[in-house]
Amino acid sequence: MSHHYSGPNLAFPDGDARLDYTDLFAFPKPGDPSKSILIVDVHPSFDVLQSRPTTAEPFAPEGLYEIKIDTNGDALTDITYQVRFASSEGGAQTATLRRVAGAQAAATGTETGTETGEGGEVLVAGAPVSMGREARVTQAGDYRFFAGWRSDPFFFDAGAFNNFEFVGQDYFADKDICSIALEAPNAALGATGSTLLGLWARTLRWVDGEGWVQAERGARASQTPFLTGEQNVAYRAAQPADDARFVGAFAHSLEHLGGFTPVEARRVAGTLLPDLLYYDPTRPASYPDNGRTPSDDAPDAFLTVITNGRITGDGIGPHDDLLAEFPYLGPPHNSAR
Repeated sequence: MSHHYSGPNLAFPDGDARLDYTDLFAFPKPGDPSKSILIVDVHPSFDVLQSRPTTAEPFAPEGLYEIKIDTNGDALTDITYQVRFASSEGGAQTATLRRVAGAQAAATGTETGTETGEGGEVLVAGAPVSMGREARVTQAGDYRFFAGWRSDPFFFDAGAFNNFEFVGQDYFADKDICSIALEAPNAALGATGSTLLGLWARTLRWVDGEGWVQAERGARASQTPFLTGEQNVAYRAAQPADDARFVGAFAHSLEHLGGFTPVEARRVAGTLLPDLLYYDPTRPASYPDNGRTPSDDAPDAFLTVITNGRITGDGIGPHDDLLAEFPYLGPPHNSAR
């Protein structure tokens, strides 16, 4: 998987599918190199443990969804794009998008100014969330925004659930996710010239007496398979700046799964952390070297690393329902929610 089902034993974080982060994409806007496209996907449409669809409500009103950007290479957040949702009668939802910079952007949860999830500059307010096949896009100045159900762009052989015994079938071919897509000027992302940005995404939930608590986070594809049990829980609650403490756990998995020597396992683990998606807007996107597009074969990159080159691909390719224009992901398969 990418980051789907990233809680322990394929469970959803805190048991809530709406807070399950799945993928992060970053690539230059086609035809306009002055802007970039950021997409964070959450909420898989199917529960593999219960063998049934997840809730029809796309996003958690009691949650926060964030794209975080490090602009200077210290793995600390300098800019945050934050989305909060509200529900109304009949199951409809609306979204508010904010841009937060400085100390508030670097907040880990309940620091001053973040308790209500209402800090920073409001870029979009009351944007309609797409519940069906139509992509309801909101334009606000130099920004374009989308939130709603879409076809899951991730692709991986169904054998990924069975020790990589591939069966020639894409498990995600008929699955949906909830997507948040943002078109933004590169300058608003903190990019000046050839700047290497470090991107990551997270979901948070409100806990009475505690404030905002991080439920899930990620950037690179397929990081959580390296972790089990308490390490999985600790990793999902941590910040990229603290990821050095997980090198040992990653190295242990690499020794076990890929047959790496201890020294080589620690070296490779160090290349996977901190968990940031590095992106230079002035260069074409190509995972894992620079950003990621929805058609990049992240599973093959993951397989090559985790098997020490013994397996370099699963034979599954990108989905054919991707769009050439914003929001780039195809319409959902199930529009009857």
